Amino acid sequence: MDWFTSYFLSGKNFEQLAQKCVPHYSTLISKAVGILSQESVERIQRVFQEGKLKEVVEEIQEALQNSENAPLNVAVIGQSGSGKSSFINALLGLGHEEEGSAHVGVVPTTMKKTPYQHPKYPSVTFWDLPGTGTPNSLPDPYLEIVGDDDYDFFIIISSSRFSSNDALLAQKIKEKGKNFYFVRTMVDVELHSEEKSKHISFKKERVLQQIRDDYLAILSNIGVSNPCVFLVSNFHPDKFDFPKLQETLLQDLPAHKRYTFVLQLSNLSVAFIEVKRVILKEKIWLNALKSAALAIIPFMAFFSGFDLPKQEKCLNLYRSYFGLDEQSVKEIAQKLGTSVQEIKSSTKSLDFWLFVKNDSIAAKAMKCAESFCSVNGGLRSSVFQFLKVYFLRLKFINTVADDVKMLLHKTLESGSLRE
Repeated sequence: MDWFTSYFLSGKNFEQLAQKCVPHYSTLISKAVGILSQESVERIQRVFQEGKLKEVVEEIQEALQNSENAPLNVAVIGQSGSGKSSFINALLGLGHEEEGSAHVGVVPTTMKKTPYQHPKYPSVTFWDLPGTGTPNSLPDPYLEIVGDDDYDFFIIISSSRFSSNDALLAQKIKEKGKNFYFVRTMVDVELHSEEKSKHISFKKERVLQQIRDDYLAILSNIGVSNPCVFLVSNFHPDKFDFPKLQETLLQDLPAHKRYTFVLQLSNLSVAFIEVKRVILKEKIWLNALKSAALAIIPFMAFFSGFDLPKQEKCLNLYRSYFGLDEQSVKEIAQKLGTSVQEIKSSTKSLDFWLFVKNDSIAAKAMKCAESFCSVNGGLRSSVFQFLKVYFLRLKFINTVADDVKMLLHKTLESGSLRE
């Protein structure tokens, strides 16, 4: 007898009861298609329509774990001195001297293929590959790089002009059916040089467009069709094409790997915060559906419901996703030149008990209604738990996202004043 069956009451057919919930929930599962593979969505819909409660919970749980733990491997390659290591550190959100950062130096520091795991999301790995044209290059870079099927996409970097070697590498990658992107680093240095030499006629946007057009022409001439070129500064990842590059990578990834990629995005702009908010909202449907499936069984909501300890854990998790964990808050306070306590007093999501406290008569009445529904189980209990989990998680996500946006604006204003 499994753990579901132990809650069955004599004379009750819970598969028939679950069938009554299908019209209310099955179409909602498709809302998670942005972070799940189509196969996962179809499996969850099928077992839900069959009314198999145990399989519903197991499939949803497996889908959630797969979306969180999907491995993401990014290959970064280019000639020595092109800024590969600095670029990886910018993606990781690490300073050059922080633990776990890619080694940066004035001489070639990448002697062999080196993995760098994301400090918060270990399933995300950036691979620093030895650049071509140096004694430490791979013996056969095209075979070594393209022959590895574990890479999800390739970023080809240059700090000057892309070469025929880059074009050949892109062709080999294309033959393997993988995506590749050309990144021109140190664009801030070139802009500074241009402004210094042509102070009167200098216009930043015009110069950037000229650089982009030149590289597109160069790549087309050496045999790369429809190239994607992004102009970035490794020391200013919030400027130039860095945000656009990350948005493009997100769009091109398979659905089940988008969630992993989104989590590691830094809060460079309001747009990135909104992308995280949207992706996390898609996952809410799955969490709510799992709770709804369990709540069909009498008393189950008492044992597996979304109680206060689980709510606090959930809020802390969202804070971590958005970069509002304890360590991040300390770093933000340091950047703003203020205290952690001042940061906490200006936000709503950093004090859980103050955030969820509600002594109103309506709240107490809802608690009584929840207990009554949970005792009886069935459709009412299922709908109640679905709505509770969905709207509480939605409130958590929106509040944390709004707090992060407010702190981002303060950080940007502080930076502008210092400049």
